[in-house]
Amino acid sequence: MSIELQVVAALLVDLALGDPRWLPHPVRGIGRLAAGLETLARRWLGDGRIAGLAAAVAVIAIAGSVAWGVIWLAGRWHPLAADVVSIGLIYTTIAARDLAVHSRAVFAALVAGDLPEARRRVGRIVGRDTDRLDDCGVVRAAVESVAESAVDGVTAPLFYALAAGPVGAMVYRAINTLDSMFGHQDARYARFGWAAARIDDAANYLPARLTAPLVCLSAMFLGQHGLGALRILVRDGRSHASPNSGLPEAAMAGALGVQLGGVNWYDGQPLEKPTIGDPQVPLSARHIPAANALMLAAAMLFVTAGVVVRLGVVHLWHLWRAAA
Repeated sequence: MSIELQVVAALLVDLALGDPRWLPHPVRGIGRLAAGLETLARRWLGDGRIAGLAAAVAVIAIAGSVAWGVIWLAGRWHPLAADVVSIGLIYTTIAARDLAVHSRAVFAALVAGDLPEARRRVGRIVGRDTDRLDDCGVVRAAVESVAESAVDGVTAPLFYALAAGPVGAMVYRAINTLDSMFGHQDARYARFGWAAARIDDAANYLPARLTAPLVCLSAMFLGQHGLGALRILVRDGRSHASPNSGLPEAAMAGALGVQLGGVNWYDGQPLEKPTIGDPQVPLSARHIPAANALMLAAAMLFVTAGVVVRLGVVHLWHLWRAAA
C-alpha cells in the first residue's frame, strides 16, 4: 500500500475512533522513555544543554528505530500486516478527533452554564491556570488550544507521514512529546530543555507555515472571514513568543473576528502576551465549534494537497528514472 493511502486511512481512522484510553499508545511509551533518559542524562552529563541534547537525540533515535523495526517485523510475516501496522502508527500520531472532542466538552459545559466544569475541562487541554477564567477566558483558552494543536496534533504529523512514512510521523511525535516534557522555561528545564524546544521549533516550521494559509482558505469555504484571516495572519502571525504557534492562532482569530492573546496566569503568576486579532465580536461559546470546523477543514485541505504533491513528485521521479 502506498504511503498516500496509508496516510488517508490513518486520518480516517482517527476521525472515526479518536484515542480510546484502553488502547496502548506509543506516546505514553515515548514519555516514559524520555523520563528515564532524562534521569540518566542528568546523572552522567549534568543539567545543561549537552545533557538535554543527548537525551533528546536518544529518544528520537529510539522512537524512529522501534517504529521501523515493528514495521519490518510485520512485513516479514505478511505485506498486509506491514500496511496495517503502518496505518496504526500514523494514526497514533494524529489527534484531530481528540482535539475536537475535548474542546466540544468545554463548549457543552459553557452552554449548560457550568463555568466551574468548563474551567476543569479546558484545563485538560491548556497549561495555564484556569481557576480565575471567566466565560470569555475559557473560550479564548479553548480556541487558542485548537489553533495551536491544529499544527502539532494534526497537520505536522500528516506532513511528516507524507514526507517519510510512519517512521517520519513517529519521529515527529517523539519530538513534540519531548517539547511538551522538557521545553519549559522554569529553573529545571531552562537549559536542559533548550534542545528539545529548538528541535520542536524546527520541526514545526514548515507545517505551521503551510497550515495557516489553509485556515484562511477554510474560512472562505465555511463562510467565515477568509480575507480577514489572511490580513490578521500577515499582521499578527509573528506576534507570538513561539516562532510557529502565532501563525495558526492569527489565522483563526481573523477567521472568527475575535481577539486572542492577552494575560494568562501560570502557577499563580500573570504573564502578559501580545494580543492577536481584532475584537470585532466578543468571544462566546459558539466560537469553539467554529474553531473546530476550521481545524478539520484545514486538515482535509492539508492532506489533499499533500497527497497531490507527493503523487506528483513520485511521478516525476519515475519519469526521471525512466529517462536516465
